[in-house]
Amino acid sequence: METENHLRRVHGVVRNGREVAVKQLEIVSYQGEREFQAEVDTISRVHHKHLVSLVGYCINGDKRLLVYEFVPKDTLEFHLHGNRESVLEWEMRVRIALGAAKGLAYLHEACSPSIIHRDIKAANILLDSKYEAKVSDFGLAKFFSDSNSSVTHISTRVVGTFGYMAPEYASSGKVSDKSDVYSFGVVLLELITGRPSIFAKDPSTNQSLVDWARPLLAKAISGESFELVVDARLEKNYDTSQMADMAACAAACIRQSAWLRPRMSQVIRALEGEVALRKVQETGTYSSSDITLPYGTSKGKRRFDTDDNT
Repeated sequence: METENHLRRVHGVVRNGREVAVKQLEIVSYQGEREFQAEVDTISRVHHKHLVSLVGYCINGDKRLLVYEFVPKDTLEFHLHGNRESVLEWEMRVRIALGAAKGLAYLHEACSPSIIHRDIKAANILLDSKYEAKVSDFGLAKFFSDSNSSVTHISTRVVGTFGYMAPEYASSGKVSDKSDVYSFGVVLLELITGRPSIFAKDPSTNQSLVDWARPLLAKAISGESFELVVDARLEKNYDTSQMADMAACAAACIRQSAWLRPRMSQVIRALEGEVALRKVQETGTYSSSDITLPYGTSKGKRRFDTDDNT
C-alpha cells in the first residue's frame, strides 16, 4: 500500500468483479476533510476519456474512501523513469502527450467553473491497457472563475511537486490554469528527454530539468540538432517534425511569464501539427461555438470533450 500526502491507495475488486483503485484519505485536520469533500464534488461531475473516473466513495466515521476505475498500465513516471525492461516508443509518447493535454484542456476550458489541477506530473498521468493517458489525482483541484481572464488567479497554500511548480505558484502561492500549463510543459520535457523533473547533475548536486533543457531547446528550435536534448534511448527513432512541435510546445509552456504561456487547447493544436504554436497564440483558441461544457450547460462540442473518439 502506497502512502502519499496522507493518502493511501490500494488495488481491489468490488462485488461485481470490477477492478478498482481505492484511495483512503487520513483525516488529520479539518483541511483534510474539506479536501475529501472537494474531491468528491469535483470528480463526480467530470467525465472524460482522458480523466480517471470516480466509481464511488464511502464515508464511515472518520474514514474517507474514494473508489476509482483501475488503470492497469501504471504511471507515465514508471514507464519513463522506472521501467528498465522497455523503452516507451516515440509514437506512444506523442499519443500520451495528446491524451493528457486533452484531459487537462477539458478541466480548464470545458468545465464550469474551470478546474485547476495543481499537481500535474508524470506520476499523475496513468496509462490504460491501450496506453491511452488518463489524468488522475484531483485531490488538489481548485475552481476559479475565468470571467475576466484566462490567468485569473486564486491565492492558496502551495501544494504541488518540486520540479513541476510554476515559478509564480512556488513564490507567491498564486495559481491559475497557466500554472498547470507550466507543469504540463515539464511533462513534455520528460517525454522528450527521458529525464525526471529533478535529476542528479553530479553525485552531490541535483538539477532542475527545466533549467537544463531550456537553453538546449532554444538551440534545437532555432535549427540546431535535437541530439543533445532528445532521450538517447530512442536511438533517433522519432519523427523530427513531431519532435519539433513538442519541443516548441514545451518551450512555450515553461515560459517564466504566465501571460505568455499558451492555453491547453492551443497546445493540442500544435501537438497535432495542425498549426505552428506561434500562429495558434496569435489567432487564439477555439471559438465559443465549438465548446462543450459539463453540468448541463448548452454549447457545442470541442475535440477534447467526452466522445469516445476524442
